[in-house]
Amino acid sequence: MIKVLDRIQAGEVLLSDGAMGTELQKRGLPTGACPEEFNVTHAEIVQSIYRDYYRAGSDIIETNTFGGTRSRLAIHGKENEVYRFNRRGAELAREVCPPGRFVAGSMGPTGEILEPLGTLSVAKAYDYFAEQAEALAEGGVDIIYVETMMAIEEAEIAVKAVKEKTGLPVVGSMTFNLTDGGVRTSMGVDAATMVGRLTAVGADLLGANCGTGVEVVLAAIEEMQPLSPLPFLAQPNAGIPQMTDHLIVYPETPQSFEQKIEQVLQFRIGILGGCCGTGPEHIIRLRTLLNKHHPVG
Repeated sequence: MIKVLDRIQAGEVLLSDGAMGTELQKRGLPTGACPEEFNVTHAEIVQSIYRDYYRAGSDIIETNTFGGTRSRLAIHGKENEVYRFNRRGAELAREVCPPGRFVAGSMGPTGEILEPLGTLSVAKAYDYFAEQAEALAEGGVDIIYVETMMAIEEAEIAVKAVKEKTGLPVVGSMTFNLTDGGVRTSMGVDAATMVGRLTAVGADLLGANCGTGVEVVLAAIEEMQPLSPLPFLAQPNAGIPQMTDHLIVYPETPQSFEQKIEQVLQFRIGILGGCCGTGPEHIIRLRTLLNKHHPVG
């Protein structure tokens, strides 16, 4: 069986999916509700999103588990549901995954700050990520995205936990801002620090996701590429969200998103997709773009 890293290492650019949160909201997720709980209470809705992304052309879709650590689920009083929510989120994707496509387990930040600035210990953070990673692996994911990270120490712990507890391929992806001194996360992490430290703990791909749009992801990948031989993940937001008629609206249309993200393909991209504000329509455009620049077969 050909694995996800085999295809990337052979030079293929795999198409990932778009946003999960905004799609859930369109289909009935109440404001403030726990998205991961939908994996067990509204499985048909979650699977409908997975299916829509596969139909749009995604080679990889992410599980509905971004906030699936014990610490994040505790916000909703669901801290004891880590195993059930994460495993089920992966199983639902596996059930509808077409042959030759893949499932990525999504793992976001804990929402806590590590010592000494905060109260979260390294050991507890490791346990949080290990618990989630093991549940995703049992649910059948092919790869895990450690994504939207802002603190390098937390990103390191998450990547290390995935590698040690599952042995699965792992993406280490951070969220950057543009500054006069280059890209930086909100915690001050630069591209060189990210590349060096996440490579050292075993990341198979490095990436930039979320942020203010394509421009910041493009700048981050441009800074990272000379520093590492690894392939990259690029998953930008559909621009900066705006409030219109009491609704959050993202400005990048599928057409404008495609035009901007085409520039990213000049770099060593292994996985391309979208983050907040992107949907199946954006992924359809990216599929056309990849077919043009990186035809398979």
